[in-house]
Amino acid sequence: MSKIKLAVVFGGMSTEHDVSIVSGTSVIKNLDKTKYDIYPIYIGKTGYWYIYTPTNRVYKVGDSIDNISSLSNPIQYLSQMDCIFPVLHGLYGEDGSIQGLFELTKVPYVGCKVLASSISMDKVYTKIIFEKAGIDQAKYIYIRENNGKYIYVDEKFDEIICTLEQVIGIIEEKLKYPMFIKPSNSGSSVGISKAKNKEELKEAVTYATQFDKKILIEEAIKGRELECAVLGNEEVQASCIGEVLSAEEFYSFDSKYNNNESKTQIPADLPTEISEEIRRKAIKAFKAVNGMGLSRVDFFVEQGTNRIIINEINTLPGFTDISMYPKLFETSGINYSQLLDNLIELA
Repeated sequence: MSKIKLAVVFGGMSTEHDVSIVSGTSVIKNLDKTKYDIYPIYIGKTGYWYIYTPTNRVYKVGDSIDNISSLSNPIQYLSQMDCIFPVLHGLYGEDGSIQGLFELTKVPYVGCKVLASSISMDKVYTKIIFEKAGIDQAKYIYIRENNGKYIYVDEKFDEIICTLEQVIGIIEEKLKYPMFIKPSNSGSSVGISKAKNKEELKEAVTYATQFDKKILIEEAIKGRELECAVLGNEEVQASCIGEVLSAEEFYSFDSKYNNNESKTQIPADLPTEISEEIRRKAIKAFKAVNGMGLSRVDFFVEQGTNRIIINEINTLPGFTDISMYPKLFETSGINYSQLLDNLIELA
């Protein structure tokens, strides 16, 4: 039987470029070479496309890619493939942009399509979908920044134009400290801050605008951070539950990739009924955004109440050696290489 011609695309122009290098090269290493002819493609930080020739090098977050040559016509190159496996995180890779390009090539590709990718990348619009689905989540406020002015957007999408001081006043009126301030379109916790008072809130809002003009402010949930991986198209299976044990106050980019004290526990030590409810809600959230292929869905279990609160959905989760998505399914009985096979078959 002839091998499947598989393009693996990684890198990209987002703030998660360095993580994508580690994820992409890890996927290439773990693919079954007897089943696939692999055509690795690296997208540089400025958007140029390259052909990558795999080496035995093990990449770490922050490493620069090597062994590349220019790719002059990416669409023509992709059109010759049997399947495309994007291992891109963040803007232009996880937000529906490159999924639209893949649609134009008419080549099957791994993961969520344009709508699910774009909705799930935008934290504000994900919130709206989860509200409609009746899935519990933290109280939040949505604001935008435009040329030094701030726009408060209420529950009915009516807008109030404010100064920074005025919008801080609205936030304090509606939410309690501590709060998390997040760029609406960003991943790996890039641009996220925790504020415990007014001054920290002002700094955090200003900082978040460096990454996106749309800002989400959420009340902090005191509880355990839990993650569930899902796999499938119409028939969706959920993994066991994993727990994040951050070495820092919250699971920031540094605590994920640079702090060896951060740990994960798989499976999480939870009562069966809570694990099953998280798995059920993970599948519901995935279907609510019209997901396909894969996602990782993140939750909190609130301290004192055991209330299950959804945090977010990641349609192209990490595939590094420490990433939860492959580790959760490995514990659930599907090893890394089998998982890649399943995802390609779903595509």
